Amino acid sequence: MEKIKMVTPLVEMDGDEMTRVIWKQIKDILITPYVDLKTEYYDLGLEHRNETDDQVTVDSANATKKYGVAVKCATITPNAARMTEYNLKSMWKSPNGTIRAILDGTVFRSPILVKGIVPYIPTWKKPICIARHAYGDVYKNTEMKVEAGSKAELCVTKPDGTEERSTIFDFKTDGIIQGMHNIDKSISSFARSCFNYALDQKLDVWFATKDTISKIYDHRFKDIFNEIFENEYKEKFENAGITYFYTLIDDAVARVIRSEGGYMWACKNYDGDVMSDMIATAFGSLAMMTSVLVSPDGIYEYEAAHGTVQRHYYKYLKGEETSTNSVATLFAWTGALRKRGELDGLDDLMKFADKLEAATIKTIEDGVMTGDLYAISTLENKKKVNTEEFLKAIDERLAASL
Repeated sequence: MEKIKMVTPLVEMDGDEMTRVIWKQIKDILITPYVDLKTEYYDLGLEHRNETDDQVTVDSANATKKYGVAVKCATITPNAARMTEYNLKSMWKSPNGTIRAILDGTVFRSPILVKGIVPYIPTWKKPICIARHAYGDVYKNTEMKVEAGSKAELCVTKPDGTEERSTIFDFKTDGIIQGMHNIDKSISSFARSCFNYALDQKLDVWFATKDTISKIYDHRFKDIFNEIFENEYKEKFENAGITYFYTLIDDAVARVIRSEGGYMWACKNYDGDVMSDMIATAFGSLAMMTSVLVSPDGIYEYEAAHGTVQRHYYKYLKGEETSTNSVATLFAWTGALRKRGELDGLDDLMKFADKLEAATIKTIEDGVMTGDLYAISTLENKKKVNTEEFLKAIDERLAASL
């Protein structure tokens, strides 16, 4: 068949370790044989980030703002051990955090459902999409150890130079203190991204904080969401047949466990970080989770929700066989290709993405799967395959569908 043509490039962000290996295999086996792939390539592997003083991460985010759609491989966020392993100049920040800040985006994560992988919550019949605010709170915190006898105060110096102070705590014993912030602009962007994505996906929206305890900080989130919904989205939601409601985070957790799924759960940064992993695990596997960063002005960056699969990479380097689940990385590619096709009016590209996803699901439901799924699948006739064999099995079904 003639390769499917592209008009505008995708921004391609390569990554680290086993996911970098899978990245190339997905392109070689499942994409470039069928698509005349156009990308603007950025190497976000840790070595290259170190060589460029992390400028490559900033450049890739700015390119995403230019072209509108990016696809990102999983990357290492270095700790002390990685500093030594990679001989780093600095303990570079999370590339995801840098990209999120530049794009002012919200992260949406949804599980990929397949027959044979039964959710641990028996009532869940449909995916639950987690919308995670990707700015501020504990991820931009300032913290200190405090000696006994110290007095901690929250002090704000206003534009006119006057100060407003509030006592946090008089420490009779040693302790710790943490300061967090957020800004109205980012919260507003979060709200609009959630409402826009919900309209696009036809999903009800649940939003939850703890405003009964945090009467100013969390309540500000609640107020901004409500104001934007009432003024800009209420009529659109009614026309689309979807709803928005606010509740406390502990009530939301109880509702989620009792629900059938099929909605968006919007969370503050820390809540979204934790709950997205909980949702992924409860549905079966973090490797079966889509993730897309969406800015309020319609910029999309698709990625896998998991890390770089370090343990498998070390086995790969020794020449040992691996059975690494590539579904989340593969769906990052299909998501980006579909959105690029949608924005450029390329029906063939959109249909290809749909067929590649369908071939992936069919492969698993036919009983051909990687080790992580093999261990939890309830299918009677199932076969564990290695990393490359799984992609080639998908290709057989993809080729038959084209």
